[in-house]
Amino acid sequence: MGIGWLYALAAGLMWGLVFIGPLLLPDYPAALQSFGRYIAFGLIALPLAALDRVRLAQLTRADWVEAVKLGLVGNIIYYLFLASAISRAGGPLPTLIIGTLPVVIAISSQLRPSARAQRQGGRLPWGRLAPSLLLIGAGLACVNQVELDHLRRDPLADPARYAVGALLALGAVACWTWYPIRNADWLRAHPDRSPRAWATAQGVATLPLALVGFGLFWGWAAWSGSPLPMPLGPRPAVFVGLMLAIGLLASWLGTLCWNEASQRLPTALVGQLIVFETLSALAYALLLRGTLPPLLTGLGVLLLIAGVSWALRVRPEPLPEAVQPAH
Repeated sequence: MGIGWLYALAAGLMWGLVFIGPLLLPDYPAALQSFGRYIAFGLIALPLAALDRVRLAQLTRADWVEAVKLGLVGNIIYYLFLASAISRAGGPLPTLIIGTLPVVIAISSQLRPSARAQRQGGRLPWGRLAPSLLLIGAGLACVNQVELDHLRRDPLADPARYAVGALLALGAVACWTWYPIRNADWLRAHPDRSPRAWATAQGVATLPLALVGFGLFWGWAAWSGSPLPMPLGPRPAVFVGLMLAIGLLASWLGTLCWNEASQRLPTALVGQLIVFETLSALAYALLLRGTLPPLLTGLGVLLLIAGVSWALRVRPEPLPEAVQPAH
């Protein structure tokens, strides 16, 4: 449990970096950032795949199909939604909408069919899980209130644009509710498989999808007469460097740490630990803004930490049908 907690923390610290990418590249469309990030992820995964070729050879055709699904929904579509949301609503609002993931994933995990929960080592009791969910929800509400007040004081704020950004962020929440549950199901169904090799497999499977998407976007830009200089935009060195950094740290290494956590912790619990991503993204956004967090934000952070600490004390209980009679 302790090692799983540390892996989830490391994943959150690295995943928080993806929220500042669109803020550093405001002149780049979300689609170009999404496809660029996962081309970088795939290219980084190729030499790693050569090192892990023995483990990757153990994957079946069904495993590769699953890796493609996870890569499409959890990587490309998720980041397309997220980058689009940030470009329209700024960093804080999408970050806080994504911050509801710990609660959404925990509830979704608990509502899954019993057989699947049984394979995951039992179900977390609602009574013991509720205080953690309430603390995390209260913390998110505190931070959200501060950021909404900040938006209301902005004279240049466009309510319609922010509303579209919020809807796109909800699409990202849907993608990343499905992804960790589905990914954890595969990892727990294959405890003999390497989480590192599975992270690499997702990178390899995502590469052709990202290349096709990049090619289609390039064709659309040429057909529509877009002034955006293709293929690398107006700041090629910054774009390539940032995509490689995010591809290595957030995409591959972050996925590896998350896989390690998912193989050690119940899904309803590991889902709550995505709160580390929210805390990291918020910290990075405040650093870019050059401001200290207000008192209510600090209270929200303390509530989030308290909720996670409570969650770490909860242990899953076996389902009645999972208990075997004594012989």
